Amino acid sequence: MTVEDLLSEVTKQGTKFIVVTGGVCSSIGKGILTSSIGTLLKNTGASVSVMKMDPYLNVDPGTISPLVHGEVFVTDDGAETDLDLGHYERVLGVKFTKESSVSSGQIFKEILDGERKGVYLGKNIQLIPHVVDAIKKRALSLAVKTKVDFLLIEIGGTVGDIEGEIFLEAVRQLRLDLGDNHFMHTHLSFVPYLEWANEIKTKPTQHSIMLLKKSGITPDALFLRVDKNVDDKILKKLSVMCGIKEDFIFQVPTSRPIYNLFLNLRDQKLHEKIQRKFGIRPIKKTDLSSWESWIKLISKKKEEVKIGLIAKYVGSNDPYISVIEAIKSAAWFFNREAKITVIEAERLENKEKENLEKLKEVEGIVVPGGFDARGFEGKIKAAKWARENNIPYFGLCLGLQVMLIEFARSVLGFKDASSSELEKPTKHPIIVLLEEQLKVKDKGSSMRLGAFPCTLVPGTKAHSAYGELKVSERHRHRYEFNNEYREAFEKAGAVFSGIYEKKDLVEIVEFKDHKFMLGTQFHPEFLSSPLKPHPLFKAFMKEIVG
Repeated sequence: MTVEDLLSEVTKQGTKFIVVTGGVCSSIGKGILTSSIGTLLKNTGASVSVMKMDPYLNVDPGTISPLVHGEVFVTDDGAETDLDLGHYERVLGVKFTKESSVSSGQIFKEILDGERKGVYLGKNIQLIPHVVDAIKKRALSLAVKTKVDFLLIEIGGTVGDIEGEIFLEAVRQLRLDLGDNHFMHTHLSFVPYLEWANEIKTKPTQHSIMLLKKSGITPDALFLRVDKNVDDKILKKLSVMCGIKEDFIFQVPTSRPIYNLFLNLRDQKLHEKIQRKFGIRPIKKTDLSSWESWIKLISKKKEEVKIGLIAKYVGSNDPYISVIEAIKSAAWFFNREAKITVIEAERLENKEKENLEKLKEVEGIVVPGGFDARGFEGKIKAAKWARENNIPYFGLCLGLQVMLIEFARSVLGFKDASSSELEKPTKHPIIVLLEEQLKVKDKGSSMRLGAFPCTLVPGTKAHSAYGELKVSERHRHRYEFNNEYREAFEKAGAVFSGIYEKKDLVEIVEFKDHKFMLGTQFHPEFLSSPLKPHPLFKAFMKEIVG
């Protein structure tokens, strides 16, 4: 469909677009704001979807280091996406697809592939209209496919970034194409408080709006990221200097837990003002009762439960954000507060006393996913400690492979047991490359990705946790358990409690004579949410807290 066809379809179905941009600096919470807007609107009874537009030139974040870009979140259809999509899924309870994740790399690849195929024969390909139209088509196509009442679009980066300018031009044109009845632009800006001067400064926000105006955009709403609430005098000043109605300037205060922002923006009547802006009648209230009850629960002082996260990517929590949120949610479910100790796998490997002591202090161990050899032997030590001391252990993806290799070395007596991924000579490759991966050469989006069915074995811990025989879980891996060793493992007390029957692949393993030592080849953290913790994380936590 052409842009014109899509615009016609969108206008007929009545989808409203809300764009979120950020100014002054990064990491001020565009994702939290976007999910807050979505939560308020969804709980009025409206349907909501989200799109994240990232200006980087990578096609997707799958080949970017987690220390550079954070966790890679995987959707049901196998898209490797920005971690913000994971936050949106957890909060909104909506499953997204590859169409919800757009990058400059995808757009330029689409244009250049089209040029090679002759799509643009005779034409001089330019940023405007060709690249901008491709961006607009992505947004409009998602609206047409989902037929939602509201499509929220977060544009990554900060206004003023050179790589983001083409997305701002697409936003400017979408406003013209759709009209004010179908389009709203919101801007989040940092408003610093200078403690030494005891002053709140609005100049950075004014400059951020000036940059938008140079792109031909004046936002409909301004959100102020503040550490201290600003007074009416400052709001009036910003309204005059930025050209935004004072009624549409909102405060986004720092708060713990961050979910308090839902209630804060509700109290500022954001959902009502959005509806009025779009001419929606009657104005509907938003029902945040379930969130209010949950926020009260997690805000109370609770007994701590100590969890050790055996990490390879250390320096930021972003590489493991879904895992951390899943652990916290499971602890809150049992009225506990998770105290997560990050233990660097590489330092365990080097027998650093401090990290060995940390391991002894925790009540449960989680080994998350990862790649290659760095820190691998440290994770083996953590698995050995958990197995020998009957400490609850939960292995995710690589964490499953680690527990199996440790078991093979210590229990089965295969001292050189290893994974073929580590490129280390071994007579006992417990973990091997998937058959479908043997001819794969490209690194991008080429793993076993997305949701696959898993059949559970009755009477196992996994089956007890889920309460059903068939489940679907998301994957991101190239290597798998070597079935040649299945019989030896089973004789020694391993239970293969979850299987992908179509290809007879091991999905879940647990050890019989252990309180809770269970690993999954998939990533259960991607399907956990604050209001509905994942069954396996709950089972892991239950074993710890009793």
